[in-house]
Amino acid sequence: MSTLTAVGHRGDPYRVRENTLASIRSAFARGADAVEIDVRLTRDGVPVLLHDETLLRMWGHDVRLGDVTAPQLKELTQGGVPTLHDALLAAGPGRLMLDLPGATFESVRTVVDQVRECGARERTFYCAGPNTMLAVRAADPAAEIALTWTTLSPPRRVLIDAVAPRWLNYRFGLVSRELVDALHRDGLLVSAWTADTRRTMKGLLTAGVDSITTNRLDVLAAVRAGLGR
Repeated sequence: MSTLTAVGHRGDPYRVRENTLASIRSAFARGADAVEIDVRLTRDGVPVLLHDETLLRMWGHDVRLGDVTAPQLKELTQGGVPTLHDALLAAGPGRLMLDLPGATFESVRTVVDQVRECGARERTFYCAGPNTMLAVRAADPAAEIALTWTTLSPPRRVLIDAVAPRWLNYRFGLVSRELVDALHRDGLLVSAWTADTRRTMKGLLTAGVDSITTNRLDVLAAVRAGLGR
């Protein structure tokens, strides 16, 4: 039986605020094999960790990230929103899965260049939809990619050939044993997001997925132990 990759969703958000350095460290301390983080750019082109377009939900400011500079962001959040550079350092040797919401070709290039400059290519992989992953592939022909796919209709062969993903990344409700077996036959690994209940985790493990992204790393660890994965 293959070994599962446990991915902390935005760090360890049920204990520490999501997409922060403390949350990344907490996830690794609780046994994550990788941590998924969301990366967007400030107005002045600095990659930082934030899932939403605005600061409202996480930081209480109804301000779009794209409208503030990195220094302004630091002031608004008292330094709470880390840069990608700092996140890569905080992860140490740990693997980071970079989700790129709202990305453009230019912002993808900036993120990929930052990863390269930090010497983190071997421990970083990327996830998002087809257009963004095509941009990642153009920016780094050797990048490890988890192509996010949201329907049961399989990606066309021409897309798979162009993106060359290592993983297909599915919402957990779409995953079945038949789907996993078919993708494995095609040489692809299967990742699933975001599973937080024991029942869902057990179902995904029984289906043979290779990676589970979760907000509840402790629960996943217990389910893995029970199934020997």
